[in-house]
Amino acid sequence: QVQLVESGGGLVQPGGSLRLSCAASGSIFSTRTMGWYRQAPGKQRELVANITNGGTTNYADSVKGRFTISRDTAKNTVYLQMNSLKAEDTAVYLCNARMRTLTTTGLYDYWGQGTQVTVSS
Repeated sequence: QVQLVESGGGLVQPGGSLRLSCAASGSIFSTRTMGWYRQAPGKQRELVANITNGGTTNYADSVKGRFTISRDTAKNTVYLQMNSLKAEDTAVYLCNARMRTLTTTGLYDYWGQGTQVTVSS
C-alpha cells in the first residue's frame, strides 16, 4: 500500500507564489521519478514538472523560469515552488510517483488525491 499526500494548494493573487509538497509513504522499495501534473476544468491532464532520483528535472514550457521542482529522496518527498503565478495556472495539481513497491517487481505510477490551486484577484 502506497500513499501520496499533497499539501500547499490554495488561493493566490496573480504574481504570487505557492509551494506544494507531496510525501510518499507505505511499502516503497524504490522511487524512480516524482512529479506534478495538473488538470484544469475541460482540459486534459498535463505534466507540469518531474524529477528523477538522480536530480534530472523536466518542465512544461509554460512553467519554465517560474516553477522549480525539488526532491528529498530520503523522505520520498517532492516539492513544487511556484512563482509569478498566472490565472492560467489555475488547476488541480496532482502528485505522481513512479516507483517499485515491496510487493511488485516493476515500476508503476501512483497518484495523490490532488490539491486545488486557484490564481485570481
